[in-house]
Amino acid sequence: MPAPATLALLGDAPIYGGAIQKELVTPTGALLATGYADSFGPIPPMTIEKIGYGAGTRDNEGTPNVLRILIGQSTERPHSERVVVIECEIDDMNPQLFGTAMERLYAAGALEVFYVPVQMKKNRPGTLLTVVGRPDQRGTLTDVIFRETTTIGLRYTEVERECLEREIVSVETSLGQVRFKLASRGGRVINATPEFEDCAALARAHNIAVKDVQALALQAYGARAAAPPTAL
Repeated sequence: MPAPATLALLGDAPIYGGAIQKELVTPTGALLATGYADSFGPIPPMTIEKIGYGAGTRDNEGTPNVLRILIGQSTERPHSERVVVIECEIDDMNPQLFGTAMERLYAAGALEVFYVPVQMKKNRPGTLLTVVGRPDQRGTLTDVIFRETTTIGLRYTEVERECLEREIVSVETSLGQVRFKLASRGGRVINATPEFEDCAALARAHNIAVKDVQALALQAYGARAAAPPTAL
C-alpha cells in the first residue's frame, strides 16, 4: 500500500507511511487531491467559514476513518516577490514599431510593459520604455528589446513588489454573465471590477450604453456579496 495506480496518480504530492496496512487512499481520492490542490502542507493561518466531515463505514483501531474539509479565508499577508525592472530611452525609432515590441515582450513573459513620453538630450522628444519581469527572465527580455527596438543600452534594477490576491468570478445579471476581477488582501475584497469586454459585448447585444451595463453588473455583484453564505 498504496496500490501502484494510486502512487502513479499521486505524482509529486508528499506521502508518508503508517501502521495501518489498509488502503487509506484510493485512486479516485488521489486523483481528486492532485487535480484540485495547488500545494500540500499544514493548515495555513485562516478564518474558518465552513467545515465538512465524511465518515467511512470501516473502523480502524486508533485512527478515525473520517475525512475533514475546512473552507475559509487566508489571514496571511501576501508575500512580496523580487522582480527586475529594465529601462531605456528611445528617440530614433519608427513609432509603428513600439506596438510590435510590446507584443513580443509580453509573449516572452514580461509582467508589465509601458511607455512614457520624455524629453531627451538635444531637446528631442523621446519615449521611456519600462519592462518588468522575473529576475530569471532578464536575459530573454534583454534580447527582445535589443532585437525589436533601436536602443543601444539598457538599465537594470531589482526591486521587491507586493500584489493583491486576484480571483476571477462570474456574476449573473439580467442581461447575461459578467466576469469580475476581485482583488483582496487578508481575505477582504478591496476591489471588484467588471471585465470591460464582457460589458461591451452585452452592450452591443442589447443596444445599450456600456456604462449602463457596468452599473447593472456592479449592482448584481453587490447583491451577491451581501447574500448570506450557504451552509455546507
